[in-house]
Amino acid sequence: MKDQAMQEWVEHTQELINALIEDGTNEEVHHTIEHHFSSVDFDLLEKAAVTAFKMGYEIEEPEEAELENGDKVFAFDIVTEQALEFDIIIDETEAMFNLAKQCNIDYDGWGTYFEE
Repeated sequence: MKDQAMQEWVEHTQELINALIEDGTNEEVHHTIEHHFSSVDFDLLEKAAVTAFKMGYEIEEPEEAELENGDKVFAFDIVTEQALEFDIIIDETEAMFNLAKQCNIDYDGWGTYFEE
């Protein structure tokens, strides 16, 4: 059984895929998936980025961001190309969620772009 936080990502994934399909995204092409990670501790975030890189993932350069409440946070994305299929994306999401837990950083979900 998945823990509550992962269950929320399962629901998020299904809702996002359904919304893209309803909006008419091209289901025949791979979509660029951006998995978002963050931490207030730059060293932890940097170590997680290095770990992800060593695992073979394409990572974006870590950067500083500002939250809505004004607090500073550090963030990076892991970018993949995937078919817009629930099973594929949820397996990837679970791997990203577990990577974040292992590295003591936050997994902030994933997003993609509408494809013509």
